[in-house]
Amino acid sequence: MPALRLVLASNNAKKLSELRLLLGELALELVAQGELGIAEAEEPHVTFIENALAKARHAAAAAGGAAIADDSGVCVDALGGAPGVVSAHYAGEMPAAGEREARRRVQDAANNALLLRQMQGQSDRRASFVSTLVALRHAADPQPLVAVGRWPGRILESPRGEGGFGYDPLMWIPELQATVAELDAEAKNRHSHRARAMVQLRALLQEVWQV
Repeated sequence: MPALRLVLASNNAKKLSELRLLLGELALELVAQGELGIAEAEEPHVTFIENALAKARHAAAAAGGAAIADDSGVCVDALGGAPGVVSAHYAGEMPAAGEREARRRVQDAANNALLLRQMQGQSDRRASFVSTLVALRHAADPQPLVAVGRWPGRILESPRGEGGFGYDPLMWIPELQATVAELDAEAKNRHSHRARAMVQLRALLQEVWQV
């Protein structure tokens, strides 16, 4: 049986490789939408699931087939779930020149600085990384496969660790006694919010799509 082509509604190379690893031996060919000339979708919604659905539908319609999308971020209890869907640009879009990684580091630093300011004086520092995965057989699929992974932790008062990206240096994981930025890639991929969501999605893909 030929592998089902599944278009990833993202051009993030790290996300593509991570999802390929997590999908493992399933009979799926995961292709980034950029390889097919598909532009990024708008993400106007206030919830992860709505944005993930919008991205998956956009990619499925443009590709004429199955698609998968992820919408993720950090949700801080004391801030009513913020930054949430705007996690990537919490401090606003930072003007920065240079290559992608350099721009990302500038944005990450601004986002982390804002979060620390927002959390000053807060005794409740609970937070979770959240990943919502959605898979569609086609753009009008009435039965999207939906999986949500949550990785709970606490926001530190200052960053720790050199690895990872985004809010990783601020997110302390009590069960691992480390920040996400202090974990190696293997440990992060094993425990992460996206890995937890993918365990659920893999089961759904096998049960419902029979892949």
